Amino acid sequence: MSYQVLARKYRPSSFAEVVGQEHILKALENSILQNKLHQAYIFSGTRGVGKTTIARVFAKCLNCMQTDSPQVTPCNSCTACEEIKIGRHMEFLEVDAASRTGVDDMRELLESVQYKPANARFKIYLIDEVHMLSKSSFNALLKTLEEPPPHVMFLMATTEVEKVPKTVLSRCLQLNLKVIPETQIQLHIKSLLDMESISYDEESIALISDAAQGSVRDGLTLLDQAIAHGNGALASEDVKALLGTIDQSYIIELLEQIAAKNGDGAYNALHKITELNVEYEQVLKILISVIHKISLQQQLHNSDSASVQKLAQALDPQITQLHYEIALNSLSKFHVHPHPKQALELCILRMLAFQPVSEGLPSAEEKKNPKISSEPSAHLAPPESPKKISLPTIKPSLDNEVEVSAQEIEKPTPSHLDLKGWNAMFNSLELSMFVKQVFSEFEFLNFENKILTLKKSDDLINPTEGLKSEFIEALSKRLGDQMSLVIESGDVLLSPAAIQDEEIKQQLDQDKAALLENPVLKDILKSFDGKIIDESVNKAST
Repeated sequence: MSYQVLARKYRPSSFAEVVGQEHILKALENSILQNKLHQAYIFSGTRGVGKTTIARVFAKCLNCMQTDSPQVTPCNSCTACEEIKIGRHMEFLEVDAASRTGVDDMRELLESVQYKPANARFKIYLIDEVHMLSKSSFNALLKTLEEPPPHVMFLMATTEVEKVPKTVLSRCLQLNLKVIPETQIQLHIKSLLDMESISYDEESIALISDAAQGSVRDGLTLLDQAIAHGNGALASEDVKALLGTIDQSYIIELLEQIAAKNGDGAYNALHKITELNVEYEQVLKILISVIHKISLQQQLHNSDSASVQKLAQALDPQITQLHYEIALNSLSKFHVHPHPKQALELCILRMLAFQPVSEGLPSAEEKKNPKISSEPSAHLAPPESPKKISLPTIKPSLDNEVEVSAQEIEKPTPSHLDLKGWNAMFNSLELSMFVKQVFSEFEFLNFENKILTLKKSDDLINPTEGLKSEFIEALSKRLGDQMSLVIESGDVLLSPAAIQDEEIKQQLDQDKAALLENPVLKDILKSFDGKIIDESVNKAST
């Protein structure tokens, strides 16, 4: 006999051999023991979690001839069990809905419903991938499905239950299968390898179980490939080569260089990865997985890896989330990029670019423990002497038009700060790029008694405590005293970002107007009925 793949060789023959799905098995066993069988069952779930397998075992339990009534554990030795196993039982009709979608196929199938089974208790119809049936086929099935003869039972399996009409779902007992936990897949693979007398290491099993993504069948298919690739044995290096993955230590080294803002070091770490000739998409997925572990460590402290713990302390939680979004966004657009290696490199460059630029900000550990140092922080101390700010020359509207220099004007004080002063002062605050972008969308409302009140749009979420802390710290340093912040919601019209956009628009209009004064350009536009595209105008320097 030819070689049989592991997924078929070790297909469960009883409920006890099914991996996971205890909630489904318990429901089916109780219905058999209490003799409360439904007329139709629909098994839904992702690929390779046991939908068709459980349906076949259930059919054997119902038609097993070892006893006078259905039983929870089929004998797997009687004629009915053997024929159902190989798909030749006359009263067990297994149909692939993907290849028989037409209404004529359904009518032909239902012609035999009225006849009682000749050598079994039930006439069982197993319709696999039932969502592939046409609308007419579903309609032809409805009446029989609602009031079938007592000797008929329908079992259906689907990976896309949302495509099954609600009129069908309401007539069936719906059983939703879950993805299998990685630990259970590992135990199952180990038991099969022990029975096959195949040597393995723990890392190989972990890699295959992780790549299975909750599907037992996918895990066993990968296991078959790994055994063939390793010439009858499993070794971690062979499995990594097969899956196109790499050791996590390479990704840890890359993230360490990113956390240190070392561009050269990050490039060298990435070069080591590319030298391994691995799939760049897999590298990006491993990068996302490691960042996920770091984020969990920062919040739950649940990692056993020393390298992950070290990175969790070195990275600010906000930056960790930003890196995660950058990597996830790069993965979503990975397949449209013409060069996979460049897509990975740009992802790393974005992570290096979006880093805090304020050197005086406290570290993540200091933010969690503000009392970590007994000495007052230098960036919170008031300045020794009032600093002057340099403003453009102001020409007051006077008859003699005397020029007044503003170089000696002191910075705004709490009593003089208004909307205009705030918008002028905002750009001078020592903020990181991310914090500056967030608060530039807020509009000034009031400044009184060392309390700054800003207004945000209703569609914007409130900034995190970390963002607020950095903003208040920069504001306090700028004004020389400890300030407080209040954020309200409403319509925003005069935020620093809105004013900057308006200034850019006005400058663009002026530049376009100046271009239109050129007689040659005017003649060209008139001759070809053309227009000036905004993006093509070089902005005048301000």
